[in-house]
Amino acid sequence: MEENMKLATVEDTVEYHLFLIPDEPRDPEKHKEILQKYIERIMTHFAPMLVPYIWQNQPFNLKYKPGKGDVPAHMFGMTKFGDNIEDEWFIVYVVKQITKEFPELVARIEDNDGEFLLIEAADFLPKWLDPDNSANRVFFHQGELCIIPAPRKPGAVSWLPSTPPTIPQALNIMSTHPEKILASDSIQAAVNRRIRGYPEKIQASLHRAHCFLPAGIVAVLKQRPRLVAAGVQAFYLRDPIDLRACRIFKTFLPETRIMASVTFTKCLYAQLVQQRFVPDRRSGYKMPPPSHPQYRAHELGMKLAHGFEILCSKCSPHFSDSKKSVMTTSPLWAGFLESLKKNDYFKGLIEGSAQYQARLEMAKNYFQLSVNRPESSLALSPGEEILTLLQTTPFDIEELKKEEANLPPEDDDQWLDLSPDQLDQLLQEAAGKKEAEPISKKEEQNYDLTQVSESMKAFISKVSTHKGAELPREPSEAPITFDADSFLNYFDKILGPRPHESDSDDLDDEDFECLDSDDDLDLKTQGTGEEASLKGTLNDLKSYMAQMDQELANTSIGKSFTTQKQMEPLSQTTSNNSDEEDSGAGGSVMTPVDVDLNLVSNILESYSSQAGLAGPASNLLQSMGVQLPDNTDHRPTSKPMQD
Repeated sequence: MEENMKLATVEDTVEYHLFLIPDEPRDPEKHKEILQKYIERIMTHFAPMLVPYIWQNQPFNLKYKPGKGDVPAHMFGMTKFGDNIEDEWFIVYVVKQITKEFPELVARIEDNDGEFLLIEAADFLPKWLDPDNSANRVFFHQGELCIIPAPRKPGAVSWLPSTPPTIPQALNIMSTHPEKILASDSIQAAVNRRIRGYPEKIQASLHRAHCFLPAGIVAVLKQRPRLVAAGVQAFYLRDPIDLRACRIFKTFLPETRIMASVTFTKCLYAQLVQQRFVPDRRSGYKMPPPSHPQYRAHELGMKLAHGFEILCSKCSPHFSDSKKSVMTTSPLWAGFLESLKKNDYFKGLIEGSAQYQARLEMAKNYFQLSVNRPESSLALSPGEEILTLLQTTPFDIEELKKEEANLPPEDDDQWLDLSPDQLDQLLQEAAGKKEAEPISKKEEQNYDLTQVSESMKAFISKVSTHKGAELPREPSEAPITFDADSFLNYFDKILGPRPHESDSDDLDDEDFECLDSDDDLDLKTQGTGEEASLKGTLNDLKSYMAQMDQELANTSIGKSFTTQKQMEPLSQTTSNNSDEEDSGAGGSVMTPVDVDLNLVSNILESYSSQAGLAGPASNLLQSMGVQLPDNTDHRPTSKPMQD
């Protein structure tokens, strides 16, 4: 009952499929044998890069998957990458390189969100491509990202299906028209930006830290460095039931602790550091004061020890020994080991030496997890693997203590505390934007605020749909026009005739002319009295609107708007407004509101109130390509344009 009380979590998973082209009819058994050979060649070729990699949850793996329905037999892999999104993009890099190394292979890759490669390049996709028609269109072929297009009209292109293609259709298109399906340069760049820097980037994602650990854990991590991920995850995802095993430690006693250097990924290190945890008094793990120079090492070691103890508590110490011999009895192992030697995996080390044996153990473990893939009932859990290593690998605590004096320096972890500028830069890089160049003082003084007004007008003039609004990112982009008459006529056909009315809040002579001309055919059937009545009603409405404007002008709402009169010399204002309509209330002259000035004024006031932080004004302007200079005026912002 208690085990079922754990909260179920949806694990982030990426799936990858590798197909052989051309996909000609083959004998199923022969085809399976060919694919098995490809698996061995692929995993051996990329072993030097994949073996030492520390995965968050599961490693990159491949296995044979028989055909089903329209999907032919192929190579398939699935990896749960959890919180470390870099694992997913590293797999994208590996899959891309596989298709480059083996041009006869085609790969497709997706995760919980579906076609996440298209999501990454969403700003550059063609208009016709959406989630409803993207199935079986996105592939890697010969190291390039390919998108199978859709014909504008059914049957317009003989080799393009009018509906989303099946896998056999897609494979046939890529084998016959590979040059016509390449994704655009901008889409390719968006995806390549996320995988840029591999495989060198692997080392940059690691973090080495000193940990005060039980000797047993130090010995285990020497043999299986990747098990640090399982230990961190067990601690990070612990629950009260798990912590029962840590009240009194049975496997990793605190009195055996020594100082050691442990290699984490940055994701694992952050997960371990950021959680606050106080050990049970009965556990024996006592912490020095925070001011102690090695407090961080003690804290990391204590947390990691709890994770390893939780892992071992989940399995019986008397688990079946038959699991240990599964890997070496596999018929693939001998060929896999021979291929590793041919690819210089052992770097010329003498067979039987300590370093040779360490690399051999890593290769065996990699083979077991990624190539052989035994059934889950036979696979070792992390806890069983740890206990097996403790039983089969003797270690000398005194020898391990001697290594304390020669530990490599630990890495600086200042990357955990990013400044706002560094965070902004990372977000811009993640979004694929170049860092904006700072505006010089001379440019600040000559900054043209009309750019703000023009960009906002361009934004308003765009056509928006239920999918969102288009932002005027490129100044050279032609404005999108909106034909109101066609739009209304379209609804007339659907809803039938509408009563003649106007939704305008500011009716003038032009509005009347348009209304008269639009409704001329209908008005001919009506008497002149009705026509005069309609015009009289509109004139009354215009009068009411003028009276409302006059009343609002004397209120706080009216005074909050800046008019053209306030911004011009009195003499010029008088002459310019001599022909204005007198409102009849006190003889005062109504001057029109300066729309552009009020727009810019309000945006600047909103921008100033953000105090340099992210907010609606800066986000909207930056999305339209407008960068405002920093606010150096610290006076009250109630009337920013009149200071």
